[in-house]
Amino acid sequence: MEKIRKGTTSGVVPKKSLGQHFLRDKGIAGKIAASLSGEGCDSVLEVGPGMGILTGFLIKRDFPDFRVVEIDRESVAYLRNTLPELTKIIEGDFLTLDIRGNFPGKVAVIGNFPYNISSQIFFRILENRDIVPEVCGMLQREVAQRICAGPGSKTYGILSVLLQTYYSVNYLFTVPAAVFSPPPKVMSGVVRLTRNNRGHPGCDEKLLFRVVKACFNQRRKTLRNSVRSAFSLKSTDNDLLQLRPEQLSVDQFIELTNWIEKNIKGSE
Repeated sequence: MEKIRKGTTSGVVPKKSLGQHFLRDKGIAGKIAASLSGEGCDSVLEVGPGMGILTGFLIKRDFPDFRVVEIDRESVAYLRNTLPELTKIIEGDFLTLDIRGNFPGKVAVIGNFPYNISSQIFFRILENRDIVPEVCGMLQREVAQRICAGPGSKTYGILSVLLQTYYSVNYLFTVPAAVFSPPPKVMSGVVRLTRNNRGHPGCDEKLLFRVVKACFNQRRKTLRNSVRSAFSLKSTDNDLLQLRPEQLSVDQFIELTNWIEKNIKGSE
């Protein structure tokens, strides 16, 4: 279990190494907090609260178990000093946090995600998808759009397919750079993910991840080329292999994964 500690300070200096851009607009913070339903969740976890502008609104939501995880000790001390009602602060890195050990039930995740690790945060969520039914986050607009992109889009990619396998995704709204301190060089976007009705996708899940990554690592090539270079197959006789990865839906990637599993050399 992560250790929970106390501390105080008078302010927080944004740290470039942590990708910190503190939101200053309370209206936007309130809108983000209101976007999270928390339904069916035993806990709510805010990632990277910084100076707590979003945290204050989430505290008012009165969730049964609300916690934050913050890697910056200065931010932790500031939160202890300015938000005494915030009783559960996990000091540590979300990317290495033992989510299952800290949260025995379902947990919703929310936050102003640091740009430099936003994709990694969503891969961690994928690893814990069975206990994370809802996510609401603000991140670089380009990544937010990629998450929500559909087949045929130039931004449709690995995160699009893997997240949409398990979640319904919605792009909620765009946030301008001017409302942050310091202002980032890009726009931000807020997304909400909720678990869809697909339980098990009906294929080998580890293989699905391998297939999707292999296909998009060579996205300009047809699937025949990318699949053949990544897997040793008995046959390449499949109409899907004539397409490029951005043309396949989630269901077609699942279909392709099942076909690859049957056609890998050495399989029966």
